Amino acid sequence: MLVTSLPPHSPPLMRISCDRYHEMIASGGLREDDRIELIEGYLVTKMSIGSLHSGMVNRLNRLLGRLFGDSAIVTIQNPVTIHEYSEPEPDVVVAKFREDFYADRHPYPEDILLVIEVADTSLAFDREAKIPLYASCGIPESWLVDLIHHEIHVFRRPDGAKYQETLVFRSGDLLPVPGSTETLAVVELGL
Repeated sequence: MLVTSLPPHSPPLMRISCDRYHEMIASGGLREDDRIELIEGYLVTKMSIGSLHSGMVNRLNRLLGRLFGDSAIVTIQNPVTIHEYSEPEPDVVVAKFREDFYADRHPYPEDILLVIEVADTSLAFDREAKIPLYASCGIPESWLVDLIHHEIHVFRRPDGAKYQETLVFRSGDLLPVPGSTETLAVVELGL
């Protein structure tokens, strides 16, 4: 969870911008393989990825890649630039197709059709920090794949830092995929 208040007499925290974050990577102060992401100006350590988590990301990659083919770009654990102070690395992003495959910049919110977070140990952080972040910048749909409870929470209709619509899908359900006329059978994800 992000720090929203500090105890009395605590030293102030320093927020950094995406530009400063990129400078730190370019100078070697941070390595591209460090398990961190920039959320609201703070460097946040990413949770370790277990085999159940990586297996789900692999399934989503394969299924969504087949579904979209060449009409969109499915990226896995790559950065998206949300705003000046946030560059999270969602587990899966479906972005509008670009000829350069986003080689000159990371996808912006207006490029994103769908963002997916896969969660077991990161469930609370993803639900309380990342999903509201995606809503706040207008990403039209976010999924939270809850590996603990075997369900997919679908968030639609962003309004401020909240989504106005939340649906839950379980095994046996058909899940409509934004940016496509197709549905995804939840059972295909092994939930």
